[in-house]
Amino acid sequence: MHTLTSSRPYALADADMVIGEGDTQYILRVRDLPVEDKPREKLLTLGPAELSHAELVAVLLGVGTRKEEVFSMSHRILREYGERAIVNEKDPQRLAESLEIPLAKACQIVASFELGRRFYQNKSGKPVFVRTTQQAFDHLRSMSNLQKEQLRGLYLNSRYQVIHEEVISIGSLTANIVHPREVFQPALEYGAVAVIVAHNHPSGSLEPTTDDIQATHQLAAAGKVLGIDLLDHLIIASDTFRSLIERTNNE
Repeated sequence: MHTLTSSRPYALADADMVIGEGDTQYILRVRDLPVEDKPREKLLTLGPAELSHAELVAVLLGVGTRKEEVFSMSHRILREYGERAIVNEKDPQRLAESLEIPLAKACQIVASFELGRRFYQNKSGKPVFVRTTQQAFDHLRSMSNLQKEQLRGLYLNSRYQVIHEEVISIGSLTANIVHPREVFQPALEYGAVAVIVAHNHPSGSLEPTTDDIQATHQLAAAGKVLGIDLLDHLIIASDTFRSLIERTNNE
């Protein structure tokens, strides 16, 4: 009988999931938001994991300019420059000119991502290797405690070392759409040969939805085209997990 928490070793091969934002919506100014929805207040009450990328950038920037309110600025920065491109941008001058934002704010953005990159690369002073489903779950176990559904990606080299980790999206997979390019673009940027994706079910149920299963098939097919292995798609809930790749292989 199949055990949900069994540890399956990963094996590298020789060699549209859904989370879209739909039509552009009007962005409220921070001062017009309810107190509990303001970025700083949300950070204080719910923690950083519950904030969107734009909200985190808004907290980082603090205030906007006379021409542009900070929340509108943070949304525009991510939309126009691209979330993954801005993470790797190291030239504040180029960032300021491209986005038409003050140089001081561009410096804040570049410095914050550089600091995060250094801490991540030196975490524990040891590289992280993920060779089994259990190790993947152990690395992502904290997702069990999230109040909102989140999709994360682990990007591995040929030695199963995690060379990059990314929060791909926040929000219910049944209500949004994540295109495979959102999952595999970081793999191309960081030279990864394999990807493990995981999302949490705040309800506590490990039962996959139709969208979960469809997404797994789509990502596996896209990975084959790109020559990048989709090693697993984990559902994490109630401090345990289920492997959708293992489920698919056993069908």
